[in-house]
Amino acid sequence: MNARPLLSLILPLFALILMPAAGSAQAAPPMGERVAVQGGAYWTISVAELQGMMASGSAGPLVNVHVPDQGDIAGTDLSISFREIADHLDELPADKDAAMVLYCRSGPMSVRAATTLAELGYTRVYSLNGGFNAWAAAGLPMANE
Repeated sequence: MNARPLLSLILPLFALILMPAAGSAQAAPPMGERVAVQGGAYWTISVAELQGMMASGSAGPLVNVHVPDQGDIAGTDLSISFREIADHLDELPADKDAAMVLYCRSGPMSVRAATTLAELGYTRVYSLNGGFNAWAAAGLPMANE
């Protein structure tokens, strides 16, 4: 049997096997689902994605934007009303490319706060889908337990 035809079959398969390993050196795509807003975008993430970000240290500050206060996810760094987020930029990362995660009770308030921050030029704002209700439903710790 001639080795050339065999090599012409094996080499492309070998290349396919190696491609994922070579591609893994590239930066990972942003977490979650991108939501475009005027002047920018924010990302919605699931409870599992937030857990992964927290475990890897890539979440940045965890900000509760719900009013009135009804509890915090364990590890929350700040509580700022979604209505007043633009008035408290001095409490958020100065680097507008730094990650931060916003949450409220069920989602709408963090979406409004994330929209505001994205419109102000923040590029890595994440909003937790389902808020702390989804977090608690997954059996994960709340700060007030």
